[in-house]
Amino acid sequence: MDVACLDLEGVLVPEIWINVAEATGIDALRLTTRDVADYDELMAHRIKTLDANGVKLSQIQRVIAAMGPLPGAAEFLDWLRTVAQVVILSDTFYDFAMPLMAQLGYPTLLCHRLEVRDDRIAGYRLRQPDSKRAAVKALQSLNFRVVATGDSYNDTAMLAQAEAGILVNPPPNVVAEFPQFRVVRGFDQLKAAFADALASA
Repeated sequence: MDVACLDLEGVLVPEIWINVAEATGIDALRLTTRDVADYDELMAHRIKTLDANGVKLSQIQRVIAAMGPLPGAAEFLDWLRTVAQVVILSDTFYDFAMPLMAQLGYPTLLCHRLEVRDDRIAGYRLRQPDSKRAAVKALQSLNFRVVATGDSYNDTAMLAQAEAGILVNPPPNVVAEFPQFRVVRGFDQLKAAFADALASA
């Protein structure tokens, strides 16, 4: 059976950091991987901003707990599990994502971990560099065919590594820079794109 690898934020759930920005009133936290291609640069900016404003991990977790999946995400995942193995590859953190995973039926999630001191985000530990592409490559080494989807700069390496890559609801700048990937809007189009890619195996 094939493996479907999906990004989390912007694909299945809203952007966590945008919700945190809205809840705290800190506009500087609105930047995401749709805006900044360098993940280390983006996370350094976020941690510095949180520190400067005294925002604690527990505050962020309360915001996340009040979020839910995007409308139709759970139903889409239920369908996708009938046609492929499903793995979520995300640059979020287990410290953030687990309440959302509960609402999606606990799909397999491969992401990163935060370094926390006294309820303050002090740093983070990547699973490994270029982890999304590495995960796809590892699955391919087990003779799985991979179809991948994401929406941001940090997804494009795994989309390129996969046998088929799909951009879902991407911003215009990502579409312009990566015209080789199929672009879809919404879960109906995403379901059709996955069905097409899996059928061409």
